[in-house]
Amino acid sequence: MRRSRARNLSVLAVTTAVASLGVTAPPTAAAPPRTPDKVPVAVGHGGAVSSVDPDATAAGIEILRKGGNAVDAAVATAAALGVTEPYSAGIGGGGYFVHYDAKSRTVRTLDGRETAPRSADTGLFLENGRPIPFDQAVTSGLAVGTPGTPATWRSALDAWGSERLSTLLKPAERLARDGFTVDATFRAQTEANQARFKDFPASAELFLPGGGLPVVGSTFKNPDLARTYAELSRKGIGALYRGKLAEDIVRTVARPPVDPASGRTARPGDLTERDLRSYRALFQKPTVTSYRGLGIHSIAPSSSGGTTVGEALNILESEDLSKASRTAYFHRLIEASRIAFADRGRWVGDPAFEDVPQKELLSQRYADSRACLIKDDAVLSSPLAPGDPRRPVPCAAGGKAAPTTYEGDSTTHLTTADKWGNVVAYTLTIEQTGGSGITVPDRGFLLNNELTDFSFAPADPAVHDPNLPGPGKRPRSSIAPTIVLDRNARPVLALGSPGGATIVTTVLQTLTGVVDRGLPLVDAIAAPRASQRNQATTELEPALWDSALRAELEAIGHGFRQNPEIGAATGVQRLADGRWVAAAERSRRGGGSAMVVSPSPASPGPLG
Repeated sequence: MRRSRARNLSVLAVTTAVASLGVTAPPTAAAPPRTPDKVPVAVGHGGAVSSVDPDATAAGIEILRKGGNAVDAAVATAAALGVTEPYSAGIGGGGYFVHYDAKSRTVRTLDGRETAPRSADTGLFLENGRPIPFDQAVTSGLAVGTPGTPATWRSALDAWGSERLSTLLKPAERLARDGFTVDATFRAQTEANQARFKDFPASAELFLPGGGLPVVGSTFKNPDLARTYAELSRKGIGALYRGKLAEDIVRTVARPPVDPASGRTARPGDLTERDLRSYRALFQKPTVTSYRGLGIHSIAPSSSGGTTVGEALNILESEDLSKASRTAYFHRLIEASRIAFADRGRWVGDPAFEDVPQKELLSQRYADSRACLIKDDAVLSSPLAPGDPRRPVPCAAGGKAAPTTYEGDSTTHLTTADKWGNVVAYTLTIEQTGGSGITVPDRGFLLNNELTDFSFAPADPAVHDPNLPGPGKRPRSSIAPTIVLDRNARPVLALGSPGGATIVTTVLQTLTGVVDRGLPLVDAIAAPRASQRNQATTELEPALWDSALRAELEAIGHGFRQNPEIGAATGVQRLADGRWVAAAERSRRGGGSAMVVSPSPASPGPLG
């Protein structure tokens, strides 16, 4: 739920208002809860939080003010997003968590991706040897993977947190119980799901009050989710993976509770209590790429985000993008993305099932062998064939090409930092907007449809597809939460974005906007975007559609199609004087929300 509100308050005024949020009296029917105004950038000391939603950002700031660290704030923010962004994230989904520890100056990650049931095989989405219709898959129990978000919170807090889970869930529990204000964006997202939601009584009761769409300006409450959070506070995260709540999830997946009068049929899934009990979030080393002397740390497979962004950056390393014309900059960016996506499609999948040549994909030697394909006056055609990172041949055409498969785009990202210098970049999701459309009865949260991120069948039978379903397998993702360190292993920047496969291109363009083009983070986030994912045409946002840039790129040979909105990034920067900058979108998805603990009225200044 992305609320567009007045933005004429100063950062100082907004953050002062946030400081009082945790001590106001409980709202009454006559006095609905006040949601903080959105601002896209905040500067100051004591820590920072950036997300798409002001209530969620305020929840993270509340925890930082009480002495919590960046991990605590990330969990509190994520839990609040489960209330205010339930169509994008929640405890019925999964995600990827990247953490910088200031004491050891190291980055570690957690893979909290959903997993397929143990009974799944490559034919999960096949019927009579053919892929089932996509619209039947997305709204079904068949698409539901074992949720990974709660386990991610538990693992992150056990390893790096400082506060009790019950403390961190309190702001979200309060928000679910007392409600938040509906805006036009939330109403539009509900309307887009209305046909699905109305066929599932639990979803209709929650999201279609009185049988209609929620009214803009009304207070939206989710008492079932408040009770679920209270239960997790009392019993711990394990309550979702065993016991009554686990039984409720399994029963909902096995027998999706459809209104018999609707005429809808929803395919059942085979998620079991054993699948839930055996789920683990995985601690991993990050992907690491050196770019312009900076260390780019991101998430390793099962997500393709870190390897694909990293390879593209390595391809761009030999070009001085700071001096390139705008046309040359976008041309190189597009072509590097095209090449990296060609390699992603062939080589990246769940490493528990696939031999992913991660080290080779991220080697500068391999990137150089692919970069020489790019010409200043010509465009590569898609689908471009992948190379072989294990045996790089300079400028080789590669093997057989295969098209890029579909990936849903409804996700959310948050970024936090604390007064000690710890940083978190965390992207979480339930797959497409509204996930499976199926709410667990009496529990207040939607189940994911993340298994549709698997390839239903190989795009080309002659090309190995590393992203076919398998028992307990994690579907490939493009999620790319990223933390950038300087030569002294201190953080200078952290960011991420929702947007399905466009996450990779959004993070890539934002990084190069800051590092190469010298843009302040908030401006790099706001800059109009292009997205090329080894497809025949490149997506452009409207601000670029009628521009001279488009005509100049078309003269080289680029083809385009319009996308009204690509990604919705958030991030934090550390300035040279030790202050934090929190930055979010100015307008995409209704604009984001950036806050700091102790605001400073001064200008942002140079990076640390």
